[in-house]
Amino acid sequence: MWLRCLNKREAQKIVNEVHSGLCGAHQSGPKMKLKIKRLGYYWPTMIDDCMNTAKHCHQCQVHGVVLHQPPNVLHPTIASWPFESWGTDIIGPIDPPSARGHRFILAATDYFSKWAEAIPLRNVTSHHVLKFFRDHIVYRFGVPRRIISDNGSAFKSTKINSFVRRHNIDCRYSTIYYLGQMD
Repeated sequence: MWLRCLNKREAQKIVNEVHSGLCGAHQSGPKMKLKIKRLGYYWPTMIDDCMNTAKHCHQCQVHGVVLHQPPNVLHPTIASWPFESWGTDIIGPIDPPSARGHRFILAATDYFSKWAEAIPLRNVTSHHVLKFFRDHIVYRFGVPRRIISDNGSAFKSTKINSFVRRHNIDCRYSTIYYLGQMD
């Protein structure tokens, strides 16, 4: 593929036309460079010229992507041994329900081994969650050090709080619907 080399004045004219001309889309520097190359032009400072044009374009600065929230440090969940930390979530409502009328699934995954436990539920209550923790987690694998769940009301009831305090379990909450481990 042959590319026409341009001098500085021609290059600036092409960059301005591609960026904000009649068919210009106010694209970012790298996208402009690709478009200009596809049009059959080249010059040595092409990427820098495209980046500077996008950076100094008033419309791009006013209407460009704005980050409204400062970045936060991520805290990974690290489990040192099996069944120490569990991620829990409610899946559903599932339509149509099962033959027995179950519309939800309560699931838990061990962060270390990725072992999963799940039960079907007709409706979600703190009583069902507590029974699941007791029968499927504590009685089978021992008392975990940590349980992570979303902020769903079934996980934040006084029954659950009393249970985790009594067993000295660190109960942590992620943002609702974005637990990540169960997805």
